Order: sequence, then C-alpha cells, then structure tokens
Amino acid sequence: QVQLVESGGDLVQPGGSLRLSCAVSGIIFSIYGMGWYRQAPGKQRELVAQISRSGSTNYADSVKGRFTMSRVNAKNTVYLQMNSLKPEDTAVYYCNGIGIRFPWGQGTQVTVSS
Repeated sequence: QVQLVESGGDLVQPGGSLRLSCAVSGIIFSIYGMGWYRQAPGKQRELVAQISRSGSTNYADSVKGRFTMSRVNAKNTVYLQMNSLKPEDTAVYYCNGIGIRFPWGQGTQVTVSS
C-alpha cells in the first residue's frame, strides 16, 4: 500500500533553516507530481510547494524565495529546504500527490520560535 513518511521537523529559531524529507513507497514515484503541504493550529491545510515529474517547481507566495523543493526519483524521496524561517511557518508539514491524493502520513512538526 501507499506510504508517505515525513521527517526532519524540529524546533528552530527565527531565521534558521531545516530540511524536510518525505519517503514514498507503494507507487511508481517518478510518474507523480508531488507537493509539500502544511497545517497550522486552527487553520486549513495549505499547499506550499510542488514539483512536477520533470522537476519544475512552484511555490506559495508566502514561502517563495525561502523554500526549495526537490526530488530524487532513485530514492523515492522529496525534500523541502526551508531557509529564513519565520514564526508563521510553524505547522505540521506533510507531503502528498498533486492531482491525486494518497493516504496522509503522520507529518513532521516544524516550530519556529525564539
């Protein structure tokens, strides 16, 4: 079955950096566009970054210029490099498909606080 396993979240100070990973199994990973989503307390889940099968990326305005999404098809893994983190980036981060929805993983908590 499809499994998404996110990791890399942590408590970090404002201005800091984190790199999130999402390992995917149970699908032919290379044929799917993938996205990073986040859900802050009391808010709806939102898409913050996406990457196509070919590697082209798009970002929400709130993270553009600070976050970079990448993928390594040989490892069935997507990454999210997050720089210049702000308190408003605090959320649980998930990966999932674009245009298709797989069962959600457990997510990884990112907390940006001094």
